[in-house]
Amino acid sequence: MADAKAIEDTPELRARWGGFAWNAENARKATTIRARYPEGRQMSCTIPYLDLAQRQVGAETDTQGWLPIPVIEFVARELDLAVIRVLEVATFYTMFNLHPVGKYHVQVCGTTPCWLRGSDDVFAACKNRGMAKGKTTPDGLFTLTEVECMGNCASAPMVQINDDNYEDLDYDRTAAILDALAKGEQPKTGTQEPGRHTVEPVGGPTTLTAMVSENHDYRSEW
Repeated sequence: MADAKAIEDTPELRARWGGFAWNAENARKATTIRARYPEGRQMSCTIPYLDLAQRQVGAETDTQGWLPIPVIEFVARELDLAVIRVLEVATFYTMFNLHPVGKYHVQVCGTTPCWLRGSDDVFAACKNRGMAKGKTTPDGLFTLTEVECMGNCASAPMVQINDDNYEDLDYDRTAAILDALAKGEQPKTGTQEPGRHTVEPVGGPTTLTAMVSENHDYRSEW
């Protein structure tokens, strides 16, 4: 994993983000989110508010989005919480970016199932397109992060890029996805294995085969 960086808090950063506030659309969304919880339980809004704020920053910067300290402070004021309470959440969940990222945040799983299935080749494809772990490419297009398991072990190796998962990868498939994104195209999400829909067995099922075409009741056969 890349070394954790200190969270920046500079005059320049505060000059840029000190006046952060919801835009009109997100103000409506924030009101809807707040209404889900009883009065006095506003701490429950912390995760969705941080996510909403990160997405607004992303829209304003044409990136995947991140959470500058003044934006975290804004969320704390909105929820009438101590800043440390919101910061605790933002620093705990890796879905929140505490440093600027590129337009595409490439998060490659390096946990055992993905590694055994070839995540080194996925990293190699990223490296050969100018990426380095924990860094953003000079053109601001890609940020590469190694992450822990994201729950796609049955279709490993996989990568999450912004909100999309790409699975059953190898070097060439990863390179094709990155090249498409660099051209402004939207590559197919999910499994990249031809003929595979989700995570069904490659080559077709070998057990419970009667369930393929009907809701077959096996209980009388056990």
